[in-house]
Amino acid sequence: MWESRLLCARFPRGSWSLEIPDDIASALTAEGGDLSRRALEGLALEELRAGRITEPQLRKMLGLARIELDGFLKSHGIYQDYTLEDFEQERRVLKDLGF
Repeated sequence: MWESRLLCARFPRGSWSLEIPDDIASALTAEGGDLSRRALEGLALEELRAGRITEPQLRKMLGLARIELDGFLKSHGIYQDYTLEDFEQERRVLKDLGF
């Protein structure tokens, strides 16, 4: 049996724990940083990519403000689909509103 470290992550409506071997935990934390947070972010991003959670649910899980979400996603290589049709629709709406 190996020595292990228990990582815990908490978010508004729950928490979870993950047990990993000490030597791996040490390697993962060698450069610093919050391993529990990284694990939670990794889980949340994977669930978003798989379509099992929405962007608002991701924000809630990670405690991000709406304005922080775009930068967070871009920093992890996830870009929102924004087509020319989306732009044209927004332009029409703004024009109708007098802008």
